[in-house]
Amino acid sequence: MATQHSSEINIKVGLDENRVPEELFWSAEDGAIENMEAKALLLSVWDSAGKDTYKINLWTKDMPVNEMIQFFHQTLTSMADTFETATGDEKMSATMRDFCDYYAEKMGIKRM
Repeated sequence: MATQHSSEINIKVGLDENRVPEELFWSAEDGAIENMEAKALLLSVWDSAGKDTYKINLWTKDMPVNEMIQFFHQTLTSMADTFETATGDEKMSATMRDFCDYYAEKMGIKRM
């Protein structure tokens, strides 16, 4: 099957003199997003040949801790949803969501 369309997602990271992220911007042409500011990003890429995950985990130095806690909760919840969509495993997805509820309770945040 030949590729019919290609799309780009771009990430621009502004670093300070110590190479610590100060700014994060991302663009996605198919999503009509152009240089949208972000305070954190987690990106995982699966290397099928090496059976390993490459990860880029960045956050700006002014990312508030309370927002990082909420960001992780929403990311974990999204991962449970994606896992269910990708595998059809409802039982494990429910277990993952139970952990998300536990995390939210322990971290003192409301589930969104």
